[in-house]
Amino acid sequence: MKQIVYPIKDSVVLEQVQDCLLNSFEMGRRNYTIFQVGKATLLRVSDVLRLKYSDVFDENGKVKDDAYIHDRKTGKPNTLYLEPVKDDLLKYKKWLYAHEIHSVYLFPNRYTGTRVNEKQFYKIMHKVGELLGINYLGTHTMRKTGAYRVYIQSGYNIGLVMDLLNHSSQSMTLHYLGLDTESKRNMLNKINFG
Repeated sequence: MKQIVYPIKDSVVLEQVQDCLLNSFEMGRRNYTIFQVGKATLLRVSDVLRLKYSDVFDENGKVKDDAYIHDRKTGKPNTLYLEPVKDDLLKYKKWLYAHEIHSVYLFPNRYTGTRVNEKQFYKIMHKVGELLGINYLGTHTMRKTGAYRVYIQSGYNIGLVMDLLNHSSQSMTLHYLGLDTESKRNMLNKINFG
């Protein structure tokens, strides 16, 4: 049976998930930073985990303004604006240095130096869900959560969210955001139709 993954809409729950990622695992800083980068860039987990250190940090160790990649699923070029996660990335870089973890990949497996793969990150998110009693967490949680936050905080700018997710229709994006009938009704109830 396929698990249904939703965005984290509640800020308190989001803080709990982030805290759990950071503090409940040996590689907590890495796990937390994966989540933060995925949430801020709206990348698919496969693209986040394929990021290389040199995609994000320049030769002086500073966070680049933008990272340039090709989406694995679509093959299209994608520019990632890194300012929203700059502080997280700098803390992560210090953590890597302190733990003497070196890899070409931004998010390496501590013991092999290869990148964390999607299955490993799914297990991490599943464990977080178990620890917090949340049954809708998965590898797409960070992308969906980032998209939902952009949607809400941009004043429901569906066009912006569609562009960031590289979706071709509003209905696809609304479904992705988990805006079911009840959510739509709640939003419509707040509108003054005069």
